[in-house]
Amino acid sequence: ATILDDSPVVFNINGSEPYRPVNYDGRFHGKIPLRYALANSYNVPAVKTLALVGVDNFIDQAGKMGITTWTDPTRYGLSLTLGGGEVKMVDMAEAFGTLANLGRKTKLSSWIRVKDMMGNKLSEFTLDQQDVLDSGIAFIISDILSDNFARQWAFGSRSSLEVPGYKVAVKTGTTNDKKDNWAIGYNPEFLVAVWVGNNNNTPMNQYLTSGITGAAPIWNRIMSYLLKNYSDGKSWYDKPSDVVEKNCYFGRKEYFIAGTEDKVGCQSSIFNLTPTPTPEGYRTTQ
Repeated sequence: ATILDDSPVVFNINGSEPYRPVNYDGRFHGKIPLRYALANSYNVPAVKTLALVGVDNFIDQAGKMGITTWTDPTRYGLSLTLGGGEVKMVDMAEAFGTLANLGRKTKLSSWIRVKDMMGNKLSEFTLDQQDVLDSGIAFIISDILSDNFARQWAFGSRSSLEVPGYKVAVKTGTTNDKKDNWAIGYNPEFLVAVWVGNNNNTPMNQYLTSGITGAAPIWNRIMSYLLKNYSDGKSWYDKPSDVVEKNCYFGRKEYFIAGTEDKVGCQSSIFNLTPTPTPEGYRTTQ
């Protein structure tokens, strides 16, 4: 329920050109709750949040969740949250798997067990898990990423991010050079990660540069198939004991880590539904 300010900002960084992050739609949306900023993939609130948290802290937590490629923190800046850092698809799956397992990092494996022709077990994968994120935080993030109502500002009410009849958390992403787009989503049973891009590492066709038009339709078909044919009925997560509910903006309930629910204002009047005018210097697409 934290209110973020999606408004023009300039970051002056020594040795670099001033950094002016913009949203994918080229607009600014004013003061909005974190839920709506994340659900709609708004870039500016994400960059401002990274500036507040700190790049080093962000890289450290990402490493704990499975990202292995950010070995030199000095190479990265605030664009890291917009795809400004190289990642492996398996690492992204492991990181989102940490959210899917409510904060427990689970080492990926391409095999479960090996048997001989007589059915005798020769070897078996040993599950390697480690708690790296509070389960309440993972639950709240997952709830936001499953909120089809919250993300409809950017994606509409009926998009490839929705699997009718099922609650599924999903996030799209596009690198700032238009060479990659992603859709990664999960529920308590399955996680599906999809990457779309050119094998020769060139920028994509403009109509496929968004995760919602490139990777998301593929993700939706795979996840829909799994849920309809292999689901055992575990529809969603039980609320962790350290998470509480509180009536918030527009009468909607919001989740909080216990003890923080009274530290953030929830009344609807504190955020602005009128988009912030976009200065001429920011009128570029991303």
